[in-house]
Amino acid sequence: MTDGTIPSGARPLEAAVYHAAPDMTRHLLAELGEWDRQDGDLLLRSGPVLPARWVRNIWLRPFLLEFGSLGEAAAALRSVQRNWAPCPTRLFRRSALLAEKLPRLPVKPKAFPFEPPAAPMGAFTLLDEGLLLGSPACSSPFPNGELRFQEDTEGPPSRAYRKLWEALVLAGKRPGPGDRCLDAGASPGGWTWALAGLGASVLAVDRAPLDPRIAALPGVEFRKGSAFSLKPEDVGPVDWLFSDVICYPPVLYDWVEKWLDSGRARNFVCTIKMQGEEYDRATTERFAAVPGSRVVHLWHNKHELTWIKVDGGR
Repeated sequence: MTDGTIPSGARPLEAAVYHAAPDMTRHLLAELGEWDRQDGDLLLRSGPVLPARWVRNIWLRPFLLEFGSLGEAAAALRSVQRNWAPCPTRLFRRSALLAEKLPRLPVKPKAFPFEPPAAPMGAFTLLDEGLLLGSPACSSPFPNGELRFQEDTEGPPSRAYRKLWEALVLAGKRPGPGDRCLDAGASPGGWTWALAGLGASVLAVDRAPLDPRIAALPGVEFRKGSAFSLKPEDVGPVDWLFSDVICYPPVLYDWVEKWLDSGRARNFVCTIKMQGEEYDRATTERFAAVPGSRVVHLWHNKHELTWIKVDGGR
């Protein structure tokens, strides 16, 4: 996140632009309540930035820029900073031509683990042939909030590990050798595979068995049963508590609250899975109200959110 300037001659807006998570515009509309303009998945809303959850990115310092040519528009953007991500909702060919006049973005899939880029990432869209809406400062350091990894197609038994990787990148902290992790809802073992790969020891709990290859990894212990039936005193202290359990959000919160009250877990990454098409906003806000935590929609989340609470993270 950066407090970049805006191009000379541009008009700053006392607003923010919310880029909805894929297929989640309806939930974002409900969160915002009102808005000034909607262009596809982009919603412009006057006033201070709101803590919206169902976004892939928030444009923090939006401006309007009138321009006579694509070269003029590109020069204006380059005068502020290097990185600008196109986010077209119309005029797709013209947007692509403008993007070609800007420095190429770093979009190559990344090998985990890595640190998020420090350089500011801006975003822009064309409202008409001579009017650009943009922002030099965004909530995500990745183009349009898209974080893509170099995937492992052989080791993990599922692709769920990608959202764990993303959560740990955003958290700015990850488990390592000497850390003890509890992986609730572990089967078939995607998250357990990722955690064991970082050198941590993992207590994996699920009613369904782990993939035998994952259960045999060094440092992995498997217990069959419901993780929610385990009390903190039954498990003992853990450095990290992870949950990707399919359950109603209030059930997850009640279980997490026991761990928070016990003081036996220091770091948390939990998936808040919505049931059906509904958004349990009340429970989501209870998670968000936990001091030192945040609720986000990861690029690799679907109809779900991720709650992150880490000591000394980003």
